[in-house]
Amino acid sequence: MFKPLMMVCQITLMVGILPAQAFDLGGLIDNPQVGTMEKSLLNGSPSTGHGAMLNGMSAGDQIGGLKQALAQAAESAVGSLAQVNGYLGNPAVRIPLPAPLQRVNELLQPLGMGQYGDDLTTTINRAAEAAVPEAKALFMAAIQDMTVQDAKGILTGGNDAATQFFRSKTEIPLAEKFRPIVEQSMVKVQLAQKYNEFAAQGVKLGVIKPQDANMNDYITHKALDGLYTMMAQQEKAIRANPMQATGALARKVFSAIHPNLP
Repeated sequence: MFKPLMMVCQITLMVGILPAQAFDLGGLIDNPQVGTMEKSLLNGSPSTGHGAMLNGMSAGDQIGGLKQALAQAAESAVGSLAQVNGYLGNPAVRIPLPAPLQRVNELLQPLGMGQYGDDLTTTINRAAEAAVPEAKALFMAAIQDMTVQDAKGILTGGNDAATQFFRSKTEIPLAEKFRPIVEQSMVKVQLAQKYNEFAAQGVKLGVIKPQDANMNDYITHKALDGLYTMMAQQEKAIRANPMQATGALARKVFSAIHPNLP
């Protein structure tokens, strides 16, 4: 089915096309676990800024509220992407064809063969949707292993401080978990193998970036980008409107950080 696209892909690469560039998280939302590390959360809190606004709140409430908010953001992000069309139907995270294949698809469209590219795009995004539930356990572990300094940085950081925390703790192990699932989803698509063969030559010629040279790696990286994008959206929404937080402690903590919000 993909033979015409394979042929054009091979020709195009040879002439040097340049690429463009309802989960349960362990009950954290309603039952935050407060350990001994939380007792020192307020030690050294700044006397001004966001830290000062939190000074009247117990360390246990602060860490409990943060865990509630992180659990809610993770649940929403993973749940929205793990459903059918979670990636494909969301323009913010939809994974496009790799740049060389986008050019090939543009050549095929006038010939009435655009369906080949459309089918591959759907397959790529279905692979991401199948892999993203693997984020659940690692996000949970990151929340449980949070240090005092992690918590302080997130509570007083920017709109995506929690997302950056998750990314630093989970990106590498998630890539390892995502990749085999993506490979299983793509094995039936022969074009993926052909693309890898052509792209390897493109890397040698300097016309394809190494990270774009393998279809499965490409999908894995794009799937992770989409996951953290959705996490950032959820985090920003909770910070902007604490009353939307599911847990009472989360509402209390983020309302303290933004006391002027309704």
